Amino acid sequence: MSVVSETQNVYSGLARSEQATAKKGEGDTQSRFLTLLTTQLKNQDPMNPLENAEVTSQLAQMSTVDGIERLNGLFRQMLAGQDSAEAMQAAALVGRGVLVEGKNMVLTEAGGVGGFEVPAGAERVTLTIKDASGLEVAKIDLEDIEPGSHNYVWDGTAIDGSAAAPGMYSVSIAASTGGEKVDARTLQFGQVTGIVRGPNSTDLQVGSLGIFQFDDIKQIL
Repeated sequence: MSVVSETQNVYSGLARSEQATAKKGEGDTQSRFLTLLTTQLKNQDPMNPLENAEVTSQLAQMSTVDGIERLNGLFRQMLAGQDSAEAMQAAALVGRGVLVEGKNMVLTEAGGVGGFEVPAGAERVTLTIKDASGLEVAKIDLEDIEPGSHNYVWDGTAIDGSAAAPGMYSVSIAASTGGEKVDARTLQFGQVTGIVRGPNSTDLQVGSLGIFQFDDIKQIL
């Protein structure tokens, strides 16, 4: 069975369990209210029975409580459905490469994958790649960059034309428009290796980079 299918079965089961619990809660509330009203009617003073208006008022209260419980139950079902859909989306990303905010890049024999984000765009972007000791190894110059996130591949060629050694490198970015510095940030590549059910959301485990929320994913590669 695939990861997506397993996750669907798990979260579908959770949703059904939550719905059953909600329905049971609604039934219990109605049952308690009817029991109280019936007991009150049985034990009323024969010489001073409840007036029709009082009984009508009690029934109206029960109707109001029932309506609120139904709305609460519907809301719980909507939340359960949303959580299940979010979990399915997260499961579909397992094994995929993504870009998240960060400054590191891993260079392999096939090259290194990185990214950057320029919210307002830039006329000029310079990416500076350094080795573990902080020495500048390579530079990538780009022009006329549109707003948003972008990815690139470094083939490992150093400034002097030699091939850089595979390993971990850091990347910094400088962006400008009209000679003025503009906001920009580097992104790093990682692979989604699992999903994590948090208290308020379903998060993604991106290898050794850590746990990220959906909003932290800048690109899916």
